Amino acid sequence: MSRVANILVLDDDKAIRTVVAHALRRTGHHVTTTATLAEFNRELRAAVPDVVVSDVVLPDGNGLDMVAGLAEAYPQIPVIVLSAQNTLTTAVRATEVGAYEYLPKPFDLDDLTRAIDAALQRKGEGASDPVDAEDRALPLIGRSPAMQDVYRVIARVISNDLTVLISGESGTGKELVARAIHDLGPRRDAAFLAINMAAIPRELIEAELFGHERGAFTGAQARTAGRFEQAAGGTLFLDEIGDMPIEAQTRLLRVLQSGEFTTVGGARTIKADVRIVAATNRNLDSLVQSGQFREDLFYRLNVVPIALPALRERRQDIALLARHFLDRAAEHGLPRKRLDEAAIRTIEAHDWPGNVRQLENIMRRLAVLSRDEVIGAPELAVILGTPADVIAPGDISLDSAVRARIDRLARDDPRGMDDGTLYERIIAEVERPLIEAMLARHGGNQLRAARAMGINRNTLRKRLDTLGIEIDGAVE
Repeated sequence: MSRVANILVLDDDKAIRTVVAHALRRTGHHVTTTATLAEFNRELRAAVPDVVVSDVVLPDGNGLDMVAGLAEAYPQIPVIVLSAQNTLTTAVRATEVGAYEYLPKPFDLDDLTRAIDAALQRKGEGASDPVDAEDRALPLIGRSPAMQDVYRVIARVISNDLTVLISGESGTGKELVARAIHDLGPRRDAAFLAINMAAIPRELIEAELFGHERGAFTGAQARTAGRFEQAAGGTLFLDEIGDMPIEAQTRLLRVLQSGEFTTVGGARTIKADVRIVAATNRNLDSLVQSGQFREDLFYRLNVVPIALPALRERRQDIALLARHFLDRAAEHGLPRKRLDEAAIRTIEAHDWPGNVRQLENIMRRLAVLSRDEVIGAPELAVILGTPADVIAPGDISLDSAVRARIDRLARDDPRGMDDGTLYERIIAEVERPLIEAMLARHGGNQLRAARAMGINRNTLRKRLDTLGIEIDGAVE
């Protein structure tokens, strides 16, 4: 711990106030707790604290408004914001109004004490110019702890020009992160240009990045500005940087080192006035070890690393994302749809190898193809693949399966709904898998299977005959 401090805590949750106060006092700090802004202001007038710890949603106001006022009146007081509103908007707003640190609830007490110690060591640090994040459409969705880490890094880098390297599997949203960094930063009014290194022929990458002069190579009929020149004043997003040829890496390194470049075939030096955000789905450390990626370029790019989690590593965000994509599909003119609870459990159990991009595509497909407003687990399972491969036991309720089967029969065979056989057909469809599953569970022993189901063995044998179930090697 750096030193003993006077800490003022503002949170309307009594349990949080008690736990935080106990933890901080145990480390030697003096702690005063308040439940409302009115109480907080009285304590602030009585004694100026060394550090403030504050919630966002309060009974008599907004904690972020308080932070903004505190940063103006007492810029020397670092504020640590706690919030259950775990969105990128909250993280950005907390940082931009002057908060020293943002911790999403539930938080780790060790993280809080470390933040307080660090704040005391850097006490007096001012806030950056505010950005009206509330009025901006933010592309990132998710309240999982993994996404909170991402939000906090974004909030810290938007006000500067540090180079950012985003890593993550395909479909995790690397370009969305790059766009958020651009849209929330001081370069937001200039261009955001993206270039995919894997999609450009090796011999054209340098011309694509830096431009070329007329006659620089066969087919160069006129001078053409490259992406560095086109993105002047803005952000250049270098996607799939791990696929960049080694010879082009050398020239990119020189530009990052000097801040200047020349066009292919040109002699005039041009200043590179761009922010660089790079991304990769490959392990650059391994590429460096194998000689496929320059180590010095890696360090130039990896100034601020952001590792995006795979969707399977943030399952608590899946339902939120799915609903968002269905709502967005409806905004774009597709039929409005929603998932029932069993369907939500199904998508949360799926591994989503294509990550957020795959989830969005599946939701759009369901918005187009599903005939019903409410999408059930059986219908979703057909889209995802073999149900046994994607649905954990218990994810589809019997009620949901029966309702989905009746809906399908009504669509495919409406006359059959009124021919007097529906009850027998549905019972047979439910009974068959039940009997087959219980026989398999008991090794084909009909007596034990009958006892487990609570029916007579003779009744079971009759049902086997009626349903035409043949069990090889069945035990009488």
